[in-house]
Amino acid sequence: MRKITYKKSGVDIKEADRFVSAIKPLTKGIGGFGGMFKFDAKKYKDPYLVSSTDGVGTKLKIAFLIGKHDTIGIDLVGMNVNDILCSGAKPLFFLDYIATGKLDKKVLVDVVKGIAAGCRQAGCSLVGGETAEMPGFYKKGEYDLAGFCAGVVDKAKAIDGKKIKAGDALVGIASNGLHSNGFSMVRKVFSQKELKRYAKELLKPTCIYVKPILSLLNTEHCALNPIKGIAHVTGGAFYDKVPRVIPKELGVRVYADAWPLPAIFKLIQKKGNVPRADMYRTFNMGIGMVLIVENSIANQIRSKLTRQGLKSWVIGEVTKGKKRVEIV
Repeated sequence: MRKITYKKSGVDIKEADRFVSAIKPLTKGIGGFGGMFKFDAKKYKDPYLVSSTDGVGTKLKIAFLIGKHDTIGIDLVGMNVNDILCSGAKPLFFLDYIATGKLDKKVLVDVVKGIAAGCRQAGCSLVGGETAEMPGFYKKGEYDLAGFCAGVVDKAKAIDGKKIKAGDALVGIASNGLHSNGFSMVRKVFSQKELKRYAKELLKPTCIYVKPILSLLNTEHCALNPIKGIAHVTGGAFYDKVPRVIPKELGVRVYADAWPLPAIFKLIQKKGNVPRADMYRTFNMGIGMVLIVENSIANQIRSKLTRQGLKSWVIGEVTKGKKRVEIV
């Protein structure tokens, strides 16, 4: 009778062990059944944990297409830590989940290197993760990623949007391109040849805004509550993510000519004949984060961001009325 082993079934445990050994130096420690993390709760009067989970989406298809995997992990971290940052939370630790049909150690080590680099940028610890080898479930040479992040914020300093009022300014912070959204449309617009041609631009990793924005929250302006709301501009973009942090009785007016539109978005819109509203609902259009602040201190906030190496613009204002989002 033919013998069937786990390896013959498509799962190579020894190769998985070699992969784990290769990524051990990139984490806080692998070996237990759960990652442990200690933080100084005494620094907080009333600490709240803030968590997020997200993936990278079909941007992975571009990485597969050109065989470049060392920055996609930065995207994975960015999508999570930028989300909890919207509550004013400091990221504490991160975990990842990698699923593939057949484990390719070289490729996945590059992925984890990117995750570790993203964690360094965010100032959080990579405390563990899971790698699942599932033969027949994924196409050859493909994998999927998910990330999980936890952070902490003092209740008194949590950003919840409740103090936002009409007349407040929207300060938009520059993105690094598409970040990790809209790639299903991108792959419809461009041919395979064009995707390869523009891959360098398309694979630019998501900006991680943690350190510069936390520095704003920890300055002398903090007593003035300078940041009333933060929106991470991802899927749904200006029509979904920005109004999410605005009280229901208010809306936002965005001035589309207030910042320079990066060339890649112009190219996508022209090549695909994409309606303007769809562009602003799908892509960040060059704005990765939006801060809602008192109009009187908007330029102070911008100056601080400039010193942190970030470009920013006053891109709109909070308005009264039923219209939640107006892009003019």
